Amino acid sequence: MSKSASRARLADIIRKRSFGRGEITLASGRKSDFYFNLKPTMLDPEGAALLAELSLDALKDDKVDYIGGLEMGAVPIAGAIAQLSWLKGHPIAAFFVRKKPKEHGARLAVEGLAKGESLAGKRIVIVEDVTTTGGSAIKAVDAVKDAGGEVVLVFTMVDRDEGATEAFTEAGIPFRALYKAGEFLKG
Repeated sequence: MSKSASRARLADIIRKRSFGRGEITLASGRKSDFYFNLKPTMLDPEGAALLAELSLDALKDDKVDYIGGLEMGAVPIAGAIAQLSWLKGHPIAAFFVRKKPKEHGARLAVEGLAKGESLAGKRIVIVEDVTTTGGSAIKAVDAVKDAGGEVVLVFTMVDRDEGATEAFTEAGIPFRALYKAGEFLKG
């Protein structure tokens, strides 16, 4: 399937499985009359494959060592991208950042790294399912920076176009989106 056909097919899946209308309160606290819940798309076999394919293609020139982000939205995407990157011969390892470190066990904020592995000195892409103001991604950025990693990009599946671009520009962090919310609001 061509890149444009894959993109159109994924947009159809998102529209069908993950986009809705109706008043909702977003993670940012803002009210909206539309929403995206990308979990049904991220956990659908075809949806996951297309998200990984299009994301990996979008990141091909970024020389990425690790991909991850804040639980829960980043976990399925990062895992799918890591698997596909391995199959394509250019492995990118995945991780995730806990919203709050567990109070037992290793008490880690960053999960997915084996003993002795570190994000220090590595090129990292923070990935998100849906971005509104960028607050969730900034939490992941901070955790990665605390671990010594270099955040080279925040990459989201859907940008709601409600302030994230400006927030990341102000923070000096490159930001890109696979889709803009406006693409789903037509019709």
